[in-house]
Amino acid sequence: MSLFMTVRIAIRALRRNALGTALTALGMIIGVAAVIVMVAIGTGARTAIEQQIRSVGSNIVMVNAGAGGFGPVRQGQGAVTTLTPEDAGAIRGQLEGIRYASPALNTRSQIVAETTNWNTQVQGTSDELVELRSWPVQFGSFFSAADVRAAAKVVVLGSVARDQLFGAGADPTGASVRIHNQPFRVVGVLTSKGQAAFGQDQDDTAFIPFTTMQKRLLGVRHVSGIILSAEDDVPLDRMASEVTALLRQRHQLADAEVDDFMVRTQTEMTSMLTSTTDTMTYLLAGIAAVSLIVGGIGIMNIMLVSVTERTREIGLRLAVGARDVDVLAQFLVEAIVLSLAGGALGILLGGGTAYAVSALMHWPTAVTASSVGMSAGVAAATGVFFGLYPARKAAALHPIEALRYE
Repeated sequence: MSLFMTVRIAIRALRRNALGTALTALGMIIGVAAVIVMVAIGTGARTAIEQQIRSVGSNIVMVNAGAGGFGPVRQGQGAVTTLTPEDAGAIRGQLEGIRYASPALNTRSQIVAETTNWNTQVQGTSDELVELRSWPVQFGSFFSAADVRAAAKVVVLGSVARDQLFGAGADPTGASVRIHNQPFRVVGVLTSKGQAAFGQDQDDTAFIPFTTMQKRLLGVRHVSGIILSAEDDVPLDRMASEVTALLRQRHQLADAEVDDFMVRTQTEMTSMLTSTTDTMTYLLAGIAAVSLIVGGIGIMNIMLVSVTERTREIGLRLAVGARDVDVLAQFLVEAIVLSLAGGALGILLGGGTAYAVSALMHWPTAVTASSVGMSAGVAAATGVFFGLYPARKAAALHPIEALRYE
């Protein structure tokens, strides 16, 4: 018997008990839809995290001041004050493959404009920030290297800080604000960049030269971090190792001493943020897979019932010359057709649900070809696995005993 004819007979047999077939397929539909939705949510979350990481800049290596303490009193990251702008200059001058290097200092301050004020994060950085983080300027310009050398009182606002101080979409270039009770001139506004990977709003920030932060706001000589951008063909793990070796040499650390700084690459940040997402995706997909198993058990159940109800039909087929393999193929194809039909409907339901979740709840989702292919493959495998036993039972029937069955 041809495969086409076998499929036609399988479809005709399934249509005899349409309600039972539909209820059996429902378990497969729900299982496949659940897998599609859960994988879509997990994939979307991972993609969103990777986009947020990339928004920081490309090929980023971050050096932060380390933890310290005296005696039993332990202090957290950033407590050590051994990082200096000279370290950034040494990294830039002595290591190959460095595209940009910017010292960094951070504080929070109340910024006072003419008619309002706003508490925001103030970052001290270099003039290379816009290139390092691929962050275009919307109005005005970023401060220059001359401003950094002169510790000029100039500030560049993020879009959220601008909106709070001067109104949404305003161009405050040339306006004056006060930071730490000192006058600063607004020289530019950056375009909106959105939320960062760790949750903070990148646009709710004001940028000033790090030298101005050191001399006029904080009165320090150290920096809290150094942001580096490597060339495209430079492996970040190798760059991190070279930076670590150079800083240990500059800080005169003995072999037994721990680093007084921390070096993190973009790859490490992505791994840290996506590990939890991956775990939750696997957990949710595992829970959804239970529905597939339940659907498979339903397929086995209806196929066993079908074998019992059609025992005389099976005996008649065997008596007129059908082979055992023909009977096996007939019932196995019925199980596969039932699971594939349920899988196809489940894929449509899962894709629609994922779209609805994204539209209504504003969660990032992504239905990928791999998840659709995996679901279709799992549906077919479920049909084969749970349909094989009923099919073998049907093929093993003796023709005479089957014809006598009441």
